[in-house]
Amino acid sequence: MNKLGQRRTKWKMQRALGLELPGLGKPGALEKRAFPPGQHGPTAKRKKLDGYSLQLKEKQKILFHYGLREAQLRRFVRDAQARQEANWMETLIGLLERRLDNLVFRLGFARSIPAARQLVSHGHVLVNGRRATIGSMVLRPGSRVGLTARGNEMDATKSARLAPRLELPSYLSIEQAEAGDIGVVSSVPTTAHVPFEFNATLVAEYYAKRGV
Repeated sequence: MNKLGQRRTKWKMQRALGLELPGLGKPGALEKRAFPPGQHGPTAKRKKLDGYSLQLKEKQKILFHYGLREAQLRRFVRDAQARQEANWMETLIGLLERRLDNLVFRLGFARSIPAARQLVSHGHVLVNGRRATIGSMVLRPGSRVGLTARGNEMDATKSARLAPRLELPSYLSIEQAEAGDIGVVSSVPTTAHVPFEFNATLVAEYYAKRGV
């Protein structure tokens, strides 16, 4: 699939959910067609969603924004539940937001999470001074994230830093260094740091009903 086709697919997903997901990159998915995709377009009546549909919609927001497969998200859900059974949704978001690919995006080194994941997989990202190639790795507070010399000189990273998709969240800080900016994970993020509206209770209910 070419880049135009990928963009249309991403925009279609966002229109179906009725909101923009910053992790998918370029804004504007709802500007011209703020209605669900389909044959009838803006004349179609929205169906009233039942409980399952509402839960599914909220889950899909998490799935699409962070660029996960269902099996991957379920593994994170089980990990979060094992760590904190009572309020595992907070733990889940703490894990997802501290994924390396998401951190590279939230630090403004890439315009989207897929672009950030590509930077990592191609060896352009350093974690605590060492090259990292696994975008799904979860970093601890105190970890430092930067770009290699080549990564700092790439046009894509330069343009991303000039016009970041999101403001820097409070759980991250940036230190200026001669070799390039270094991002620091200063604390564990919470649901308040998720850059789009979602209902954590409905996500928890979705997985509870499926025995996850």
